[in-house]
Amino acid sequence: MKTTEYLNQVAQELSQTVQFISDAEAERLVDQILESKKVFVAGAGRSGLMGKSFVMRMMHMGIDAYVVGETVTANLEKDDLLIIGSGSGETKTLVAIAEKAKSLGGKVAAITIPPESTIGELADIVVQLPGVTKDQSAGDYKTIQPMGSLFEQTMLLFYDSVILRFMEKKGLDSNTMYGKHANLE
Repeated sequence: MKTTEYLNQVAQELSQTVQFISDAEAERLVDQILESKKVFVAGAGRSGLMGKSFVMRMMHMGIDAYVVGETVTANLEKDDLLIIGSGSGETKTLVAIAEKAKSLGGKVAAITIPPESTIGELADIVVQLPGVTKDQSAGDYKTIQPMGSLFEQTMLLFYDSVILRFMEKKGLDSNTMYGKHANLE
């Protein structure tokens, strides 16, 4: 098969993920971001990279947002929001971060495949995305992609959709956001 044929299949898979995502939970996440003084995002591996891109866009919108583990990350305080992206919802380091955030009075949102995972059970908000976990469990969902690719790509598109919804609610546009874009490059 040609590379562009694979790309077409991947795009088709991604277009089908929307029906598996709860509008109500997505809206709860947007509202919680709006209500929170600070927002923290954590993830491991490629999920963490998707989270970093989300933090960047939140910063462009004027949200006080941080990537957990970076040297410039602020302290989490009561009622701040921690968003954890984890396909399995069982990554030990992320479970510990979720527990710590809860102990500090923070709210936790899980972006994950199985809502009944450890992180899902700790979370105040759970947005379930389709995909395949490391142990290859995906329910009835099928993908041609390796490992967690479908979950990670869906997460990136979901995060960008959250940004669009936030922009709508706050009356922001791309021109406004460019005012906070890096200018030392």
